[in-house]
Amino acid sequence: MTDNGDIPQTSDGPGNKPVPKGQARERGAASGREDRLKAALKANMARRKAQARARAAAAENDTKKE
Repeated sequence: MTDNGDIPQTSDGPGNKPVPKGQARERGAASGREDRLKAALKANMARRKAQARARAAAAENDTKKE
């Protein structure tokens, strides 16, 4: 059996050089990872802001009751 991992893939557009099979997959994985990290960071920031608003509202209610 021969390993076809070293055979270049065809390029996406005219004038582009063929990209080896492993490199094309790595770029897609890195892009997907960045997208997942960006979404996780956005969700984390929204959660922290909601917690801060809840704490501020609770503190405001405590001062009004006194």
